[in-house]
Amino acid sequence: MNLTTTESIRVLRQLQLDSAKTQTERNKLGQFATPTALATEMLKYAKTLLPSASKIRFLDPAFGTGAFYSALLEQFPLSQIVEAIAYEIDPHYGNEAIKLWCDTPLQLNIADFTKAVPPNSDEIKANLLICNPPYTRHHHLSRVEKLRLQRITEEIAGIKFSQLASLYCYFLCISDTWMATDGLAGWLIPTGFMDVNYGQPIKDYLLNCVSLLRIHCFDPVDVQFEDALVSSAVVWFKKALPPVNHAVEFTYGRSLTQPKMSLMMSVESLRGATKWTKFGLMSERVISQEQSLRLKDLFTIKRGLATGANDFFVLKPKQISAYQLPMEFLQPVLPSPRLLPVDEIKADDLGNPILDRQLFLLSCELPPDEVKAKYPTLWEYLQMGVRQEICDRYLCKHRSPWYSQEKRPPAPFLCTYMGRQNTGRGRPFRFILNHSRATATNVYLMLYPKPALAKVLLEKPELVKQVWEVLDRISDEALMSEGRVYGGGLHKLEPRELGNALAGKIVEVLSKESVD
Repeated sequence: MNLTTTESIRVLRQLQLDSAKTQTERNKLGQFATPTALATEMLKYAKTLLPSASKIRFLDPAFGTGAFYSALLEQFPLSQIVEAIAYEIDPHYGNEAIKLWCDTPLQLNIADFTKAVPPNSDEIKANLLICNPPYTRHHHLSRVEKLRLQRITEEIAGIKFSQLASLYCYFLCISDTWMATDGLAGWLIPTGFMDVNYGQPIKDYLLNCVSLLRIHCFDPVDVQFEDALVSSAVVWFKKALPPVNHAVEFTYGRSLTQPKMSLMMSVESLRGATKWTKFGLMSERVISQEQSLRLKDLFTIKRGLATGANDFFVLKPKQISAYQLPMEFLQPVLPSPRLLPVDEIKADDLGNPILDRQLFLLSCELPPDEVKAKYPTLWEYLQMGVRQEICDRYLCKHRSPWYSQEKRPPAPFLCTYMGRQNTGRGRPFRFILNHSRATATNVYLMLYPKPALAKVLLEKPELVKQVWEVLDRISDEALMSEGRVYGGGLHKLEPRELGNALAGKIVEVLSKESVD
């Protein structure tokens, strides 16, 4: 059997099979094929962790066309492979895989792995499990299916997931009963579990039920799957309880076998950490930094307002003039960050931002009858929104009246909500100093000084700019480590995450003024 030729045929068939399906169909089943180079690297690394003479009982619960199996045959002689079992739920891929690997020891089952019956003897369970499980988001799982999966994972691993868990979480825990004692597992999964709430049970499992060996996070810019915007990690563990004082290796960047950086973290420190991706993204200098005052201690941080229909509620001066809308119901609003050329926003005599792109937010709290009687031009404009069914959109229909907006007064400091490093600025986040009375939409985070800090800034307004400059000097690594990252290097910060950033330098700027 010529493995190089067979792998070339497999890759070609994979592309053909993928192209025969729509992106929506593949998203529903979470079908994103593992690249050959990554599969090979994972099996190479597995070989370094296994005893050299060990007999392999291989399992892949989400086979596809067999990228990992192909790499297994390349890295291990057939004489060392005692058994190779796999599952693939979709006959579209499974039937082709059976034809492709018919001359090998593979036992491929076209069935749902989560419904399969595991071996009842440790001697015949897998001692090498390598898997890229389906990245099926919870939206595609019915309530009945979620309840079934929740019940199974709780029975097998004592883990209960929330309704927001993706299918790969269940795969990882269900596989526990398929693995032999001291067996090795390597999982290629999204990094999301390390930061989001629904991933906490996975972290509990990795810390308490098995010996977590290593987590390698790929650089988010280096997307592993061309057709899925998701950042990836490879998680390695052994089916054994963690030893006393166990430590886990976190590696980041480049490749699995030649990472950009490496860091050892104790299990105890991981238990106390709400986010794990920061151990890959942060330098040791940032990790060891004193955990003292944070931004949430000085600021109330909120997302900007969500209108539910920016095209209707955010207006240019020409539109305001054309529809003759009363200015008393219009407030200046900042343009999106990509259209904001400056980081310090000056104001004119009316408090409007001095920007080439002037925008205003429409918001009115008067009841419809009063608007109709007193403001006929505004009423006509709102009726246009009714005809366009804007009033029936989710956010609008949950407001009373539907044309009123959330309360977001102007904030002196803002931070962009998301961004990439590989832009012209080279930084994912921007801090904005706002001297105007402009509010902002939900593409910004708004920082409102808490009373003690507000008092100091009111008494010494010259410190406002210095505080902004300190905010802007918060390192990219510190901010990225608190937030989350998506494929393609898209970083995002929620208000609570920004609030966790260290703020000690701001206190220094405030000199001896108390901010208690």
